Amino acid sequence: MSFPRSELHARSTIDCRPFRLCALALLLVVTLLDVSYAAEQRTSPPPTAAAEVSPLAPVTLDGQVLFKVRGVSAFPAEQRAGLIEERLRELASNTSLPLDSLRVEEGTDRSLVKFSDELVVIVFEADAEIEGVSRQLLAEVYRNRIRAGVEAYRRDRNPPILYTHALYAVGATAAFSLSVYLVVLTFRRVDRLLGKRFKAKVEGLHLKTFRIVESERIWTGIRASNRLLRTLLILFLLFVYSQFVLGLFPWTKALSTRLLWLTLDPLQTMGLAVIEAVPNLIFLLILAIVIRYTLKLQEMYFTGIQHGTISLSGFDPDWAMPTFRILRLVTIVFALVIAYPYVPGSHSEAFKGVSILLGVIFSLGSSSSVANTIAGYSLIYRRAFKVGDRVKIDQLVGDVTAIRLQVTHLRSIKNEEITIPNSTILNSSVTNFSSLARERGLILHTTVGIGYDTSWRQVEAMLIEAARRTDGLLQSPPPFVLLLSLGDFAVNYQLNVYSNQPQESSRLYAALHRNILDLFNEYGVQIMSPAYVGDPATPKIVQKDQWFAPPAKPAAPTPSPDP
Repeated sequence: MSFPRSELHARSTIDCRPFRLCALALLLVVTLLDVSYAAEQRTSPPPTAAAEVSPLAPVTLDGQVLFKVRGVSAFPAEQRAGLIEERLRELASNTSLPLDSLRVEEGTDRSLVKFSDELVVIVFEADAEIEGVSRQLLAEVYRNRIRAGVEAYRRDRNPPILYTHALYAVGATAAFSLSVYLVVLTFRRVDRLLGKRFKAKVEGLHLKTFRIVESERIWTGIRASNRLLRTLLILFLLFVYSQFVLGLFPWTKALSTRLLWLTLDPLQTMGLAVIEAVPNLIFLLILAIVIRYTLKLQEMYFTGIQHGTISLSGFDPDWAMPTFRILRLVTIVFALVIAYPYVPGSHSEAFKGVSILLGVIFSLGSSSSVANTIAGYSLIYRRAFKVGDRVKIDQLVGDVTAIRLQVTHLRSIKNEEITIPNSTILNSSVTNFSSLARERGLILHTTVGIGYDTSWRQVEAMLIEAARRTDGLLQSPPPFVLLLSLGDFAVNYQLNVYSNQPQESSRLYAALHRNILDLFNEYGVQIMSPAYVGDPATPKIVQKDQWFAPPAKPAAPTPSPDP
């Protein structure tokens, strides 16, 4: 394709900044694509096919697109369109040139669209071949569109039309100001009306909900919604006013068109995206319904196990809800894996980047939480304890009040709330005072030191009697006494008693100690806190006639067998 000397000469005076920007953008694209050349070469079209498709550049006059032209490497489409636009503006401004002087001159290989004797645009055979029409027809189309554009250009700049449009602008400004005033006034009255009629109802809701929902917050939300609606309405009026006024004058008509497209393009893009995503959204809706009812069936099944209506051998009812939570999590994760490819925008690089970022943040911030959660489930399935048990974890003793996924709550014997992370419990020794106490009883024990001058039989009898006098202790199995050691100054006796009330251990110990003190005082036996001073004059021994001092009784003689 070749161009006449006049067109090439005019091209040399055009600003070369667009060309530099295009070259810079091309260099950047080539640099980025060079990294993935091996992957792209499989899907990219052949070089000959890519060369056949040349870029288009619009030719505009007063913001109105008349037609589009193509270019070649030596004369890009943007420069060709800019040259044609410059000629059109000059010729359209020259009102001495009548519209009837716009004509088409045919050449051997080109058609010239001229305004009188001034060249406007050249139509080549290559242009017609790409459009799929004859060169003569394409030149006539260009001429008709240029004629309509020049006619509108001159009409919009006609002084009477400008005066009329100026009056329209003044009227539109007055109407816009009045509309904004009426909107503000109306919403102000609506705000007062809401304050009179609905504030009392909101306060009544505040009383009915027992301060769960603060009335002031509800009222603030209502007023904020009212103000938001007012602001949106004013912005809409401003947009309509700007569109109308800017479109009245030829110098701002292009800005009006651009403002309109800046508003409509995002809406069009979002609308097309929604329409395109409708099949995927329907799939996601059906998947959500299926998963929802699947979870409901799971909940019904495990609730039945928890309440005993459904029984599984070897499956503790206390495991029902934790197992349901695990199964629910697995089901939801499985549903997310299925749904992910159907989420609109999931294949975009931005979506993948945000997903990776959120995954990294979750991994870094939830390591301890995940460890505690796993430990919580481990404790549940190990059945180390349950709510209501009296336990000892390391040096902490208390009743279990709640077992959660992250922590376990204890209430100490001093009515203190103790919170222990489940991972700590998993790595600690746990003593459960309640698990065996329900069936066999918990053994409570206490130790006393008695001198060598008191019969061990008498001491055992007194300790057993003290256990029998203590309310709350089990008499079956019976209490028993162990001689722990023969110390330097005293014999250490240990009284062992059974109880099925681990939570009452402190009270039972206190009552047992009181009864021991009373009994030893009744029988004149001293409970020693020995300290060595010196040897006594006579040995401190128990005479044989004192071996069965009351309340001890000698054992019944064993009958001898008949000869």
